[in-house]
Amino acid sequence: MLSSTEKIKRSLPENLLHYASVFLVTTVWASTLVFGVYILIFYALAYFNGNTAQWNSTLPGLYDPENPGSTAGIAIHFISGGIILMLGCLQLMEGVRKRYPLIHRVAGRVYVLASIFAALGGLTFIVLKGTIGGSVMNVGFAGYGLLMLLAAVQTIRYARQQQFDRHRAWALRLFALAIGSWLYRMDYGFYIGFGGREGHTEFFRGWFDYFMDFWFYLPNLVVAEIVIGQYDFFKRPAVRVIGAGAIFLAGCFLLFASYIFISDYWGPAIMNGLS
Repeated sequence: MLSSTEKIKRSLPENLLHYASVFLVTTVWASTLVFGVYILIFYALAYFNGNTAQWNSTLPGLYDPENPGSTAGIAIHFISGGIILMLGCLQLMEGVRKRYPLIHRVAGRVYVLASIFAALGGLTFIVLKGTIGGSVMNVGFAGYGLLMLLAAVQTIRYARQQQFDRHRAWALRLFALAIGSWLYRMDYGFYIGFGGREGHTEFFRGWFDYFMDFWFYLPNLVVAEIVIGQYDFFKRPAVRVIGAGAIFLAGCFLLFASYIFISDYWGPAIMNGLS
């Protein structure tokens, strides 16, 4: 936590951005923690129990008995994804980083390794089978996997070189990417639940599907750059204020959507998986 002196030194735009970021991260952590448990139970546990056919009930075409390589790849993606969703916000907590550096380092290594495996597992699936959405989804999802792989490597690279400012910047970018799979489902559920199915098809080849192939992770990186403030444009007070407002509104949306998903989907699926 920042000292009272450090808090006073921050300008109003910085304070707005700080508190909006805290609100967003808290909401994301609570929601992704539940979603991570859901992923591990519904997808990973099903893989080990030989019930991988149930994957297709939520995401058609994931399980293919004729292609064990792609099934293994996506299983690794899910297992690793569940881990990074559960550990992500822990790595951003300044109190843990300063008071318990050993926990931060150990959890960080697990987090980065899981991110690498999640990226490689997803890319393996794309190469061996391809996505249900065809070429556009292949490009969008492959770009997502490659960016996550880059961010993971850079995060650990700068930590080992003790360039902690760069390490933190890349860790934030990695976190922004890591929550992409969670946001993808949140956005779809919210859109279909309140806006109907226009632009969405069974094989994910409608205009909204193509839009979502990139939307679930590219805006996250823009928000991350606003928080990092590495580039002069993102350091401007007006941009910081606008960014704080956008982050706060995103937090409100995610809080509402999380309530719906946890109560109607993830919660019941977790309880059924444990029963």
